[in-house]
Amino acid sequence: MAELDQTAFARDLVADVLATAEAEHSTTPETFTRRVLEDLEQAGIVSNTFTAYHKSHGVEVHGYGWNESTDSLDLFVTDFRLSPLEEKLTKALSESLFRRLLTFVRRCEKGLRQHIDESSDVYDMCSTVEKAIAEVEHIRLFLFTNCVSTSPAPEPTELDGIPVTYETWDLRRIHRHASSGTLSEPIVVTFAPPLTCLAAPSTEPDYSVVLAVTPGQLLAELYGEHGPRLLELNVRSFLQARGSVNRGIRATLLDAPGRFLAYNNGITATASQVDFVHDGDGRPIGISRVHGLQIVNGGQTTASLHHAWKRDKADLSQVRVQMKLSVVDPERLAEIVPKISEYSNTQNKVTLVDFSSNHEYHVAIQRITRTLWAPALDGSGQETHWFYERARGQYADDLAKRSPAQQRQFRLLWPTRQKFTKSDLAKFVHSWEQLPHLVSRGAQKNFGEFMIRLQSNLPHVDARYCQRLVAKAILFKAVDRVAATHGAGSHKSLVTTYTVARLSQAVDRRIDLDRIWREQQVSAVLESALHELCPKVMTAVTTPLRGNHVGEWAKQIGCWDAVSRVRWVVPAALAAELADLPLQDVAVANDGGAPTADVAEVLEISPEEWTAIERWAKETRSLEPWQRQLASTIGRRLAAGEEIGEAQAAQAIHVRNEAMRVGFSPAYDV
Repeated sequence: MAELDQTAFARDLVADVLATAEAEHSTTPETFTRRVLEDLEQAGIVSNTFTAYHKSHGVEVHGYGWNESTDSLDLFVTDFRLSPLEEKLTKALSESLFRRLLTFVRRCEKGLRQHIDESSDVYDMCSTVEKAIAEVEHIRLFLFTNCVSTSPAPEPTELDGIPVTYETWDLRRIHRHASSGTLSEPIVVTFAPPLTCLAAPSTEPDYSVVLAVTPGQLLAELYGEHGPRLLELNVRSFLQARGSVNRGIRATLLDAPGRFLAYNNGITATASQVDFVHDGDGRPIGISRVHGLQIVNGGQTTASLHHAWKRDKADLSQVRVQMKLSVVDPERLAEIVPKISEYSNTQNKVTLVDFSSNHEYHVAIQRITRTLWAPALDGSGQETHWFYERARGQYADDLAKRSPAQQRQFRLLWPTRQKFTKSDLAKFVHSWEQLPHLVSRGAQKNFGEFMIRLQSNLPHVDARYCQRLVAKAILFKAVDRVAATHGAGSHKSLVTTYTVARLSQAVDRRIDLDRIWREQQVSAVLESALHELCPKVMTAVTTPLRGNHVGEWAKQIGCWDAVSRVRWVVPAALAAELADLPLQDVAVANDGGAPTADVAEVLEISPEEWTAIERWAKETRSLEPWQRQLASTIGRRLAAGEEIGEAQAAQAIHVRNEAMRVGFSPAYDV
């Protein structure tokens, strides 16, 4: 049965890649590469990735990424076949492709960018790789193929003292990842020597608890290796380490590392299996290996350990962290882990009390969209559904449960082009809400920000809300196709989100989403306007200030400031189609309740500090003029007791973080 599923998956994959490549005017290897990267980014395996193709004598590369969480440089090479079931990826070809990828890194190190056109995507790739080599902790080389590999990936090597690891994602692994229904492959950790522990007796057969004290250095290294994947079940990871608790953790690590165990609450972790070392009487006294490790509370502690070790060069040899490790049957994870995370929390207030997948918002969207009939397109008479994949792998799982005839009917009613995920949803909404700089930070970080915002402004999810959500998806996909026709290349995702945001701003969110839902496509007038707007936005996005890399520039609020000032007049024909009032259906009003996270953080900072930021920036010329002005405005409004809006607060927090990153200290005295 599994082999049949894999065969069907391979055929569907080729068909989908061919259709997408034709629609987006791209090559099949590029489309396949982008598809795999999107899946891996959602799983937290890679981040900040771009596609860019370069091939010359002894060299071939299809994309790159700089994973900030794990301090790794990632390079990707692709082998895509139209008949994957009839061919294999041989060991010789696999080694050749990895060798060509590594040669590319060496040539970048020797200045390959000097021989590349500065306006091309490949130049950006070469520049990024050249810079990263001097800063990253390790290099990861990935080979993507839709064939079955006949050999494992090569053993780790080194390049100028930098560890190099190799990963092959072949048909079997991609299929397993897509259909597993889990977030990603489980993390397995070996403790050598074994970690001394105290196993508490349990009265339940599918749940037990182990207590241990783990070295801080080990936790820092685990986060460095696995990054956000280690925190996939941690509701606190969505809080983006915003609170003052992290400053306290950092201070303890730098000034009193030996007292960390006394000052810190420790971590709560889960595992699907634990291998013990036993004493002579058969009692467990040590942990030799943990399978499926997840830190469900204490993500801030873990990330802070890693950042203090890497950025501050903190000595963690004296740091110890208490750990409560719950061994949970995998089938009960969704039931037990949210309760562990909720009840064990004693640090910051946590309002997200469940896995993101099980949050009431996502559950409601799935429930409604499963029964919501979308109008037939182009007079075909065939109504369809949009499939919201609340948990990864749901679509494949639903498909696999059916017979071949039922699968054909399923694809007819739920076409793959009408499937969207949680990260897609966050991308559609944030683009419409004019937050493209958040979208540009990658699927995982953008989704985390989305969940934070959701807690302060939870919308009422009904049929109308879901219809307009789908309309935003249709609009986003239309802009994406337009960006492809204008040669956005590897920057297409950035150009798309910024174009949607600039359109939303220009029309004051008065695009008729209800009409888009009824017609299941954007109007000819709107599409024409997009072709006019998109090139203007693309110029602003791909022309970064201060020599920044385009990808890094797009993450900054300054990029949105530049794009928001792009000159564009709404065509009269489009103006005639606009709704009378802005569509404010993304979130309900705050109703005078507690301030949002950004507003609350702004209120915690004194007016004098905001004024000091403005004066320091002016004196040192370290920030953009608009950033200095915003800091001054916030200081004046706080001093006068005036309200601070959510959007303005979000921008202000980013300005303060940027100021501190480039040298400002709250102790600055003008």
